[in-house]
Amino acid sequence: MPHAYYALGLRLTGEDDEDRLNLLWKYGINLYSDGRCREAEAPCERVMETRKTKLGADHPDTLTIMANLALTYRKQGRWEEAEELQAKKLEICTKVLGPRHPDMLISMSNLAFIWKDRARPLREIG
Repeated sequence: MPHAYYALGLRLTGEDDEDRLNLLWKYGINLYSDGRCREAEAPCERVMETRKTKLGADHPDTLTIMANLALTYRKQGRWEEAEELQAKKLEICTKVLGPRHPDMLISMSNLAFIWKDRARPLREIG
């Protein structure tokens, strides 16, 4: 992790260089895995916004980082932000992949877990 942090600070490449984005994404995921969700938020947000711009909101890489960021918000108890982002991912997955695609079903499950964490009644789903 210290090496990744150092490499990200060097600025030898452009902010949206693919190798740099991959390192930033891995750095954020490792922070999340280490339980450092608040620190993981900024790298994940940066990667998500860049991926949206470069690849589009419906690209699989963009959708993956959206899910990761929603989990980061969820682990911090930031239910509204987690719900909003996961609902957006679910909407895109349903439109792009169809209602029976496994990624869409995973998105639906993740949204249900956010609602469960919020103690929102499951009858409000749908």
